Amino acid sequence: MSSSSSGLIFRGHEAHPMDDAYYPKPQKPWLSFGYLLREQRLHFLLLGFVLATLFFFLLPSSSPSQPLGAHDPFPTPYLEPTRWPTNSRSYDVVSVHSVGKIPLGIKRKGLRIVVTGGAGFVGSHLVDRLIARGDSVIVVDNFFTGMKENVMHHFGNPNFELIRHDVVEPLLLEVDQIYHLACPASPVHYKFNPVKTIKTNVVGTLNMLGLAKRVGARFLLTSTSEIYGDPLEHPQKETYWGNVNPIGVRSCYDEGKRTAETLTMDYHRGAGVEVRIARIFNTYGPRMCLDDGRVVSNFVAQALRKEPLTVYGDGKQTRSFQYVSDLVEGLMRLMEGEHVGPFNLGNPGEFTMLELAKVVQETIDPEAKIEYRPNTEDDPHKRKPDISRAKEQLGWEPKVDLRKGLPLMVSDFRQRIFGDQKEGTTSA
Repeated sequence: MSSSSSGLIFRGHEAHPMDDAYYPKPQKPWLSFGYLLREQRLHFLLLGFVLATLFFFLLPSSSPSQPLGAHDPFPTPYLEPTRWPTNSRSYDVVSVHSVGKIPLGIKRKGLRIVVTGGAGFVGSHLVDRLIARGDSVIVVDNFFTGMKENVMHHFGNPNFELIRHDVVEPLLLEVDQIYHLACPASPVHYKFNPVKTIKTNVVGTLNMLGLAKRVGARFLLTSTSEIYGDPLEHPQKETYWGNVNPIGVRSCYDEGKRTAETLTMDYHRGAGVEVRIARIFNTYGPRMCLDDGRVVSNFVAQALRKEPLTVYGDGKQTRSFQYVSDLVEGLMRLMEGEHVGPFNLGNPGEFTMLELAKVVQETIDPEAKIEYRPNTEDDPHKRKPDISRAKEQLGWEPKVDLRKGLPLMVSDFRQRIFGDQKEGTTSA
């Protein structure tokens, strides 16, 4: 059969001419707007820009991390980068402005505030004011001198929390402000456990400053007029450095508070923590411990119990007494103000111990007797605050006179001694 008669023609051996030249794939016109639209590249490009913008807008600013193994001189409850100040400032009376930010469209709510020692005498009155203002308050107290009875009227309030905790141990909270009041303040208590007192003043203050540094909270230290010791300057100004016996029976409190002030200012200068320092002079009012060794509570309790009023030494030592509501007002103005301090918060009205005893006699029992005893060691002879700085920079001065405030304290003591003997025994 001839090949021509077949309808099938085998063409496998017919080779097309081959060209060894290489022809690369034509390049796409990347810069052509038409190509971007056709290939939908523009959509991905715009989406990338949007995502990058959102990322950098929402990413919180952070400080550079420390090198591995670097030592943080300002400890916090856990390790974190340290934000260091970038400018130098004067620290006699320092102006500090709050840098808190509130997102647009969100109404500012009450602050979240922790009060260490908030179940104590002064702390509980401060808590009352903060709650009444609409803030959320966390009370931290180990009840060494504080009492639950002082704050139990807030139980059930959603803006109130109570934590039994000792500030010598770290505490992690998210708060806006810290009022650091935790420390035994009366001679009876701090002489009973001087080591505990110094630890509270030093380690406790360190822990609270570390918390303030970690969360960016403003920190207020309640220092004391005792840092002036037995003063050689009268009245005492904040610029006076004091006359303190560093090895005396009161030094656990006096030097402890002086150290707490040092730590507070070092955290302010070195770590940029917003701080405030108040130096509190003698304060009286309801909820004081009945037998805490302080002269006003001693005189009032003794007069109510028909006991002699004990005057130590010759009774010519002087003190200045402010009512607790005046002190709370001063603390809140200091915290909300723009000045670091320190500030003297006290009533410049000066009384000798004998004059105070006579006021108590007039208020409670004119027949009360006075009994003299030897003076205690390192007892200051004079104590009177110069409050010019507080008047000028805080607009604060005490309003309640001793003869007006003392009857309010007497009513509270009378109820606790005679109306609830069990509570009075516990408080003693």
